[in-house]
Amino acid sequence: MASENIIAITVEFTGGLEMLFSDERKHKLLVPTKDDKGNAVNIGWLVHHLVEDVMKDSRKEMFVLDGHVRPGILVLINDADWELEGEASYALQPNDNILFVSTLHGG
Repeated sequence: MASENIIAITVEFTGGLEMLFSDERKHKLLVPTKDDKGNAVNIGWLVHHLVEDVMKDSRKEMFVLDGHVRPGILVLINDADWELEGEASYALQPNDNILFVSTLHGG
């Protein structure tokens, strides 16, 4: 894969989500610019990639529900709420910082 076909992003997990990702809060990832269909990779693609290729924990339902980020998990794209950026359809850009924050707490 040529370097112009990949981008570097940072993905962070807090609020307990890091335990699903080998107890690592920050992940620096290299991702393709396009998916298998030739579309720009987006947050939806990233979530699938995280679950299938990055997450080592078997409890995937703690992060996704029906293929989408689970309710109760805030997603920030470069410190902005992903709802302002188009949610899962936001096309990833070089040096993006994607932060997943769990607001779900047991009790």
